[in-house]
Amino acid sequence: MRVFVTGATGFVGSAVVQELLRAGHQVLGLARSDAAAQALTDVGAGVHRGSIEDPESLTSGAEQADGVIHMAFIHDFSRFEENCEKDRQAIGVLGAALKGTNKPLIVTSGTATARVNTGRLVTENDLADPHGQNFRVASDLAVAKLAEQGVRVSLVRLPPSVHGEGDHGFVPLIIAMAREKGESAYPGDGENCWPAVHRFDAARVFVLALEKGAQDAIYHASAEEGVPFREIATMIGKHLNLPVVSKNAQEAAAHFGWFTHFASLNNPTSSQITRDVLGWKPEHQDLLTDIDTAGYFK
Repeated sequence: MRVFVTGATGFVGSAVVQELLRAGHQVLGLARSDAAAQALTDVGAGVHRGSIEDPESLTSGAEQADGVIHMAFIHDFSRFEENCEKDRQAIGVLGAALKGTNKPLIVTSGTATARVNTGRLVTENDLADPHGQNFRVASDLAVAKLAEQGVRVSLVRLPPSVHGEGDHGFVPLIIAMAREKGESAYPGDGENCWPAVHRFDAARVFVLALEKGAQDAIYHASAEEGVPFREIATMIGKHLNLPVVSKNAQEAAAHFGWFTHFASLNNPTSSQITRDVLGWKPEHQDLLTDIDTAGYFK
């Protein structure tokens, strides 16, 4: 297949591109900059200049492809709600371009769009909570709308931690906060759980979902159902030689700032349906092993 990939040079997107090429597909990657274009060329992918804020570039990219994987997202958490709306609009543009073609569209979202902080295991059957605090619910709702219109669309939800060498997501943020504050903290008893996955295991879910081509399907790229936040903080404290401390709600807000919501997230997530339907089996090391060995403290 010829696959149009947005976010093709990102941490997870670049792994998806490699997996697609390894599986024998052709890749057309969306590139905003010369550096991104060169990165795509270097791995043997085609280049399509544009951005998710440019509807024409999204439409023309989708029209040139046999399928689309949408991974791009503007990770500016100071404008998170605004960027979630931009993602919703981009999904709508891609869906409109593919409507009536029966070409598959795979869209990225997060496991925390469904039920969180209840302690119950979230499954692929749990739909997005439209009244929840996670604005990325907009992505799930946009996918549901396209499915109602007959677009061949599926959703891949990523956990809060997609890890591996080169990670610049949540774990590096927590490490930076620990360095700044002089202690590695966790909220309350630290038993709130983050599901996690290695980026190349996650990439495999996207490729399998594309090849499966199901319509109105939800997949979970979660290798681990939930890693207690306290264990993450303990590993960080070990490497930085810092005390590992519990924080009450007020103290946690002072330590984590805007990140408090994510640090307190309790989102145990199952991927059993995804494993059964796609035949997916995670093969890479787990989150704590990665934090311990993959260069997070360089």
